[in-house]
Amino acid sequence: MGDLVPIRHQPPLPVDRFIVSDPPSQEALPLDVLIVGAGPAGLAAAIELANLARRNQSELAIGVLEKAGALGEHSLSGAVVNPSAFHELFPDLPASQLPFRGAVGREEVRLLTRRGGFRMPTPPTMRNHRNHVASLCEIVRWLGERAAGLGVDLFTGFPADALLVEGTRVRGVRTTPSGLDRNGAPGSEYQAPTDLTARIVILAEGTRGPLAEAWRIWRGIAAPNPQIFALGVKEVWRVSRPLDRVVHTLGWPLPLDGFGGTFLYPMAHDQVAIGLVAGLDTRDAGFDVHELLQQMKLHPFFRPVLEGGELLEWGAKTIPEGGYWSLPERFSGEGMITVGDCAGLVDVASLKGIHYAMHSGLLAARAAFRALTDQDLSAGPDGLGGFDRALRESYIVSDLKRTRNMRLVFKHGFLLAGLENALLTLSGGRFPGWRIPTEPDAEVARRRGTGAARPLVPDGKLTVGKLDAVFKSGNATRDTIPSHLLPGEPVDPELARFYSHVCPAGVYEATETGLRINPPNCVDCKATDVLGPRWTPREGGSGPRYRLM
Repeated sequence: MGDLVPIRHQPPLPVDRFIVSDPPSQEALPLDVLIVGAGPAGLAAAIELANLARRNQSELAIGVLEKAGALGEHSLSGAVVNPSAFHELFPDLPASQLPFRGAVGREEVRLLTRRGGFRMPTPPTMRNHRNHVASLCEIVRWLGERAAGLGVDLFTGFPADALLVEGTRVRGVRTTPSGLDRNGAPGSEYQAPTDLTARIVILAEGTRGPLAEAWRIWRGIAAPNPQIFALGVKEVWRVSRPLDRVVHTLGWPLPLDGFGGTFLYPMAHDQVAIGLVAGLDTRDAGFDVHELLQQMKLHPFFRPVLEGGELLEWGAKTIPEGGYWSLPERFSGEGMITVGDCAGLVDVASLKGIHYAMHSGLLAARAAFRALTDQDLSAGPDGLGGFDRALRESYIVSDLKRTRNMRLVFKHGFLLAGLENALLTLSGGRFPGWRIPTEPDAEVARRRGTGAARPLVPDGKLTVGKLDAVFKSGNATRDTIPSHLLPGEPVDPELARFYSHVCPAGVYEATETGLRINPPNCVDCKATDVLGPRWTPREGGSGPRYRLM
């Protein structure tokens, strides 16, 4: 029978759908700068642009498109935040006035076994002194208020469906239509797509941004290594006893040939965040991150924290983990710039990405303002290509270079990677100095017939099934929405079971003959976009409605 190799069953990214050379409609909304994605990168760019315009007494029409129905509803992170980018953007505000839940006090790292574990020294890259626990949803809402106060137009509920191009220049964006029935035909509440044109488009789509991916394929932009991804599943709980420290764990419940870990953060005196992050390059076809998180909550270390509490919210999101070697050759082109997670700016070794996203947004804003002032929107070094130079000279790329192989050595297995990471830390990232090659997650062969012999039966209290978890995400997608997921053909029951394990939200269901897809369950985590059916933008406001993530 052989191994299951996901790429053999995955359709290619539909680049022609995302790159459109049609002229904009006559009713197109003109802007100077259009930012796609109201996350930390996009909103930081908008705020910095507005501040630059004010300081230079110029007028800029700045717009931000966000697919969620309200700011923050699709935002999810751990999150322990390095505040440096906030201090750069808001130099007059003390930490007490920034949107954080509290400063990190005590912290520990533990190695878990199935029934116990022990505390271990905190690796230098994971030390969080001077960092803060936060909710990314709350950060985004706070940043959005400040952007709106500076005159930035925030268009929530408008996913970007395609880039509008002229020759090799990006000239705007077309949004998705809404009000389509299951068959994709206009219904009674149909609203046609909207075109927005801009002198500069900044793509801040977050992880697996389809427009950024399509643009890189269209322009033939490669990277030394392909991007690789992890899936994180997170829950926020109300608890009876306060947690007094930030905790990260390694080991169980992850297999020895898998990469990842868990976290437990104090969010308030009666709230904690708990989650599990695992690489999507595991070789087990039955690997199920949501189920592993449920099993983890039964461990004697976590159970006393949660028992008697209440699950308030659940969510999931993929994370780019390739680091330095997966950075694209170019981050900008004619009329456009990519920033944040969709550019791969995450440092797995330190478990950080928010301040990198924000700082990349600041650099993009400065490059965009300079290009507009100089009337040079080309991809050259005196135009938008100046962003590439600024980014590669920034602390973002410096940090990623120092930790460039720390995630990649886990391709050698957990035990050997532990030794190699010690050497990497001692040498400041210089050992080994060469690039460790990787393959796309979808090209990793999976062992068939694996997975839990006895799947966990949720008790509905401490542990929950996927459908109950989706309910806790606040998902309010209408049932009659057309499918936004593109599977390959055919899908046999074994492949369908693989997809059902990969997806944490119960979107994919194996039947006797193949695959059943439940599109309304989707929380836009993009896990199967990495390994199976492709994710495409859908009606605005669909998906989760996070408040605490």
